[in-house]
Amino acid sequence: VGLCGTKLGCGEGGCGACTVMISKYDPFRKKILHYTANACLFPVCALHHVAVTTVEGIGNTKSRLHPAQERIAKSHGSQCGFCTPGIVMSMYTLLRNKPEPKMEDIEDAFQGNLCRCTGYRPILEGYRTFAKDLNCCGRVANGTGCCRSERENSMNGGCCGGKANGPGCCMNGKEDNTMMSSSLFNSSEFQPLDPTQEPIFPPELMTQSNKQQKQLCFKGERVMWIQPTTLKELVALKSQYPSAKLVVGNTEVGIEMRLKNMLYPVIIAPAWISEMNAVQHTETGVTFGAACTLSSVEEVLRKVVAELPPYKTEVFQAVLEQLRWFAGPQIRNVAALGGNIMTASPISDLNPVLMASGSKLTLVSNEGKRTITMDEKFFTGYRKTIVKPEEILLSVEIPYSKKGEYFSAFKQASRREDDIAIVTCGMRVLFQDGTSRVEEIKLSYGGMAPTTVLALKTCQELTSRDWNEKLLQDACRLLAGEMDLSPSAPGGMVDFRRTLTLSFFFKFYLTVLQKLSKNHNGTNNLCEPVPSNYISATELFHKDPIANAQLFQEVPRGQAVEDMVGRPLMHVSAAKQACGEAVYCDDIPHYDNELYLTLVTSTKAHAKILSVDASEAQSVPGFVCFVSAKDVPGSNITGIANDETVFAEDVVTCVGHIIGAVLADTQEHSRRAAKAVKIKYEELKPIVTIQEAIEKQSFLKSIKRINKGDVKKGFEESDHVLEGEMYLGGQEHFYLETHCTVAVPKGEDGEIELFVSTQNLMKTQELAANALGVPSNRVVVRLKRMGGGFGGKETRNIILTTAVAVAAFKTGRPVRCMLDRDEDMLISGGRHPFLGRYKVGFMKNGKVKSLEVSYYSNGGNSVDLSYGVIDRALLHLDNSYNIPNVSSVGIVCKTNLPSNTAFRGFGGPQGMMIAECWMSDLARKCGLPPEEVRRLNLYNEGDLTHFNQKLEGFTLRRCWDECLSSSSYHARKKLIEEFNKQNRWKKRGMCIIPTKFGISFTIPFLNQAGALIHVYTDGSVLLTHGGTEMGQGLHTKMIQVASRSLGIPTSKIYISETSTNTVPNTSPTAASVSADINGMAVHNACQTIVKRLEPIKQSNPKGSWEDWIKAAYENCVSLSATGFYRIPDLGYDFEKNEGKPFCYFSYGVACSEVEIDCLTGDHKNIRTDIVMDVGTSLNPAIDIGQIEGAFVQGLGLFTMEELRYSPEGNLYTRGPGMYKIPAFGDIPTEFYVSLLRDCPNSKAVYSSKAVGEPPLFLSASVFYAIKDAIYSARKDSGLTGLFRLDSPATPERIRNACVDIFTKMCPSAEPGTFKPWSVRV
Repeated sequence: VGLCGTKLGCGEGGCGACTVMISKYDPFRKKILHYTANACLFPVCALHHVAVTTVEGIGNTKSRLHPAQERIAKSHGSQCGFCTPGIVMSMYTLLRNKPEPKMEDIEDAFQGNLCRCTGYRPILEGYRTFAKDLNCCGRVANGTGCCRSERENSMNGGCCGGKANGPGCCMNGKEDNTMMSSSLFNSSEFQPLDPTQEPIFPPELMTQSNKQQKQLCFKGERVMWIQPTTLKELVALKSQYPSAKLVVGNTEVGIEMRLKNMLYPVIIAPAWISEMNAVQHTETGVTFGAACTLSSVEEVLRKVVAELPPYKTEVFQAVLEQLRWFAGPQIRNVAALGGNIMTASPISDLNPVLMASGSKLTLVSNEGKRTITMDEKFFTGYRKTIVKPEEILLSVEIPYSKKGEYFSAFKQASRREDDIAIVTCGMRVLFQDGTSRVEEIKLSYGGMAPTTVLALKTCQELTSRDWNEKLLQDACRLLAGEMDLSPSAPGGMVDFRRTLTLSFFFKFYLTVLQKLSKNHNGTNNLCEPVPSNYISATELFHKDPIANAQLFQEVPRGQAVEDMVGRPLMHVSAAKQACGEAVYCDDIPHYDNELYLTLVTSTKAHAKILSVDASEAQSVPGFVCFVSAKDVPGSNITGIANDETVFAEDVVTCVGHIIGAVLADTQEHSRRAAKAVKIKYEELKPIVTIQEAIEKQSFLKSIKRINKGDVKKGFEESDHVLEGEMYLGGQEHFYLETHCTVAVPKGEDGEIELFVSTQNLMKTQELAANALGVPSNRVVVRLKRMGGGFGGKETRNIILTTAVAVAAFKTGRPVRCMLDRDEDMLISGGRHPFLGRYKVGFMKNGKVKSLEVSYYSNGGNSVDLSYGVIDRALLHLDNSYNIPNVSSVGIVCKTNLPSNTAFRGFGGPQGMMIAECWMSDLARKCGLPPEEVRRLNLYNEGDLTHFNQKLEGFTLRRCWDECLSSSSYHARKKLIEEFNKQNRWKKRGMCIIPTKFGISFTIPFLNQAGALIHVYTDGSVLLTHGGTEMGQGLHTKMIQVASRSLGIPTSKIYISETSTNTVPNTSPTAASVSADINGMAVHNACQTIVKRLEPIKQSNPKGSWEDWIKAAYENCVSLSATGFYRIPDLGYDFEKNEGKPFCYFSYGVACSEVEIDCLTGDHKNIRTDIVMDVGTSLNPAIDIGQIEGAFVQGLGLFTMEELRYSPEGNLYTRGPGMYKIPAFGDIPTEFYVSLLRDCPNSKAVYSSKAVGEPPLFLSASVFYAIKDAIYSARKDSGLTGLFRLDSPATPERIRNACVDIFTKMCPSAEPGTFKPWSVRV
């Protein structure tokens, strides 16, 4: 159909980029349903009688945008835009069902959508304008009388409290007359939502539903899809095809077929059979047909819970609590209750609840019906049940609870929203009438065995016991024995999982105790009351409404209206992105004879290739050819350091190493053919972890050092010396658009055109030309925009692009390849994991004297950019602290992992994280408040860094003081201490962290940029520059710069794309400097045009821009110019420790508060305040978007995102199912960002500053706030010493660090006595 608006982000229903609205008439409920679904999993066959609405169907830029599209664009909620269509469709569907939603509905609607750029805040802020609880203070109104003004004043650094920034405000009294503003968009401009204007449901689909349905059958190349209409037909089909799969939502089978290589030749779809959808309220409970979707189950149970007395609905409430965090709405809307049971997943969220409650299942086959109870015998093995092949699960009865019966369900995952459980459970207890003596108890767990299990022994022992402290101790002891796990169990996290089984029981014990004392009020001699400091352990998670403010300095009074520099201009492509019209690499229409390429990669981390056999692949329909090293016309050597190959020849050095590629007529065929290629290996011993590399001395040869002062003397003069080490895990870029290349050979002189999603056109061009054996002038690389980059497309796109180019060269036909998410995560590398070892000497007052530090990074199997990353880590080992004596060394480990690469921050965050680690330990050691010790050690204006660069325009102390005051740090610190005294199992922590980030490429010659400007005779301007657009708003800023330089409105200027045939030899769009250097190059080009126009302007001063251009053309004046810029005086020598590595520094400070659950390791981000120096902002909306986006990405790096590898170097985390990036619900509930006022930066275009990478490290404030909270928990267990917390601070690490009675019952196995499931690389 040619509709490319719906984006493919992961192919497993985990990111929501492909969200569409499904509408159908439900004959059972007699109404039209609208619901969201993931297009990537929704089978085309299941669309019979269904209407689908994609993002293109609701509005466009040509006629009008739908309010859901307009508001996300204008509130700056679309950066790279790849996730935007899916988010728009989630919002649109909500509005179709509830034109006046509550804020909570809006937040819930996005549980299944991810975004990697924005940090979510602006999306919620824009969509909050639809909420009906928007009244003050839904904390939005920003009007003068708003109760939020108060908050703003405190952020303005002591404003008088006159209506914030209104005419009576003291802030206006400042000489410069520029005010602070907090509105990035004007909601009064938004068009109202008119529900009557939505497209109607197709009437022919209504009439269809009354007709007698016929059985449908679709036959594909390998699969037959049958949709029966009656139960009788279904039963007959199941006996004819006993091994057929019954599919309703395809949320499991779809993933198995795509990612697990399974094939089901016959699929039966029972979704339209009335008995399978029926809901009945019986004497004993509620019976659901097995095809009822989880959303409909939720709807029915909510109603029942509202209508019946609470004692009858204990089980239903537990089911609802599990469904609340069950996948995302797109999955719950299509996935069936029966599918969830029959999939028999050991970590199912519902099966433990159904098992513990003794739910009844009705099975049907040719022999008739039988009803069984879901008990310990139901699951017979991993993903197996006692249901016979010819039987069908017809319905499920979930029982009412009785008086004296209590039920709870718990789940812990890596992320709260849309995540699979680590451990999940259902717990039920029934007491003898009117007593607290146990009559029956059932404890069911998921995630503790290959199946859902009941703790039978424990339950037997606890029956007829009284519900008291003694029972609790025995239960924990018994559970620790019964719920044991082998130390090498699949899934790892063994100690954590064992501890969780006890923690969950403890929560259940307290919850029941609390209900018992309520229900027996009056006769409260039955059981002891819950201690007041334990009560918070029983509370279910609830989220407060979000609150936020963004403050920035308005443009000076008198700035011309059309001069857009400094104004919050919307991203130039935002409206197109919100309508699905923005063109990304894979949206380019298919060429006539185009082929699709799929890579064939190594499954071994280190091995010799013995043979590659593609003969089986040739029998796949549509197969064209197999491409390998022998087909490379030029050089097979590639890579930034010429140490990689286009295709591996004799040896593979990582899992995912590219060996060859298969070409076929379609993507489906090329995938199938690639899987059929057989490779034989002779395995060699791999080196996977930093630890193994250190033992085997497997390092890249160049080792960097920075030394200053006399470290030995420094240690001698110190009062204390501390030694320690910290490990930081890597991070996957998870740009929503995976790597993509389309290669079009031109048929003459070796010319080829490459459309590539890359940040680095020059290297892509150069290495493609090398591989093809042609000069660079035959290769054109073009790019309109990327769906995110973050450094992951700075060099690693080259491994795909060169392969695609070679294939196009060989066949002479256009070739396309967009990697699947699992391929992309496997082969493209990520942020370098780091190990830091330090020894720090300091005085009693906390003043640092001396530091010795070594950094080891895991570089993977090639050099790539690892040297640059370790250099930047060494240059940031001080963070913002003045250390008189430093001795440091940086070593890159060479391992058998895919090469790690650039990632936002580029080694800086790792370097600074180790600094904050020793800084926080040192403050603890001195017994001083950490904020005082940090402040004491901060640099001052004019100080020299450890690399001997003088700090000029050092605004960090201003940021620090402003952040302390706007966050009410000291007052909140007292409240936190109070909270921690009153709560034993929930703890809060807070931390304030500074950052200083050096701006420039550390390789001096990369700090150059070019621009090209064409002015056409109608006065319109076409602008091109060397930078690429990946969502960071670079094109928008460049248009703003050109608009001011030329003195014309932004509407006259257009940027079409970035290409090697307009601006040659461009530096990668990286290192945060793109706006600085390209901005200056654009300015330079514009000035050339302005100079040429001067005589014409003088002769006609009153003329318009169009008049002058026309006259210039008629006077034969050139209206095209190139611009160029380089940053002067850069260059640093590690040997001599002299020179200037950076042009200037960006500064910022963040203060964050968190709350942890000491029993489960869960944490929530309560509040963050950021003060950032971005010079004089070119565009405050874009800069604040960059700050929030970087902060949330850092939040992922330091608290959630964990790459997991097997000891053999095989990556487990290959998609959003296993790898968790922050979701909507993970951002701080209160999120305040303020741009420092009055701090122009003389070193960059229009006094601005770089903003892409510097804010990322500020999220370390969350990590150290968590560590602060853990200290409080450990103190309650009698532990007061220093402890080690590695990054990321996942629930597992948090829980294991909160040592208590439960963790002591689950001792760890001795390392070396077993083979772990995963290793820390």
